[in-house]
Amino acid sequence: MQGPYRGSCLCNAIRFEADEFEPQTGSCHCSMCRKFHGAAFATLAEVRRENFRWIDGKELIKGYTADNGTTRSFCSSCGSSLTFASPNADPDLVEISLGCFDDEVPVRPDAHIYVASGAKWARPEDSLPQYEAGRDSARIK
Repeated sequence: MQGPYRGSCLCNAIRFEADEFEPQTGSCHCSMCRKFHGAAFATLAEVRRENFRWIDGKELIKGYTADNGTTRSFCSSCGSSLTFASPNADPDLVEISLGCFDDEVPVRPDAHIYVASGAKWARPEDSLPQYEAGRDSARIK
């Protein structure tokens, strides 16, 4: 599979493309990701900023910066969760919600992170590694 890989928000007002992905794609179970995505966890793929571009609707993108400095972007029209950025991460990377891609992408989740703070009703049951917090924390499974 070769890029560009296209994605959009729910109302299709915001469209973007990614040319290629970095190797890590995690499912985050922290409370902020759960609330931002309205789901048991958020699956995010890393892309180098040079390999990512907004095609349409950039003016509709809004951001929310949490107390811990992480920033999440969303569509101001339909509310779709789009990206995540951490002040502690490589500034040349952006994490994109995999659920927003319209095209099939060549990456799959390779770990569950922040499982210790995850919803008790939705514990991971697959064989992927599970970490209490980030990938550098204690491994649960």
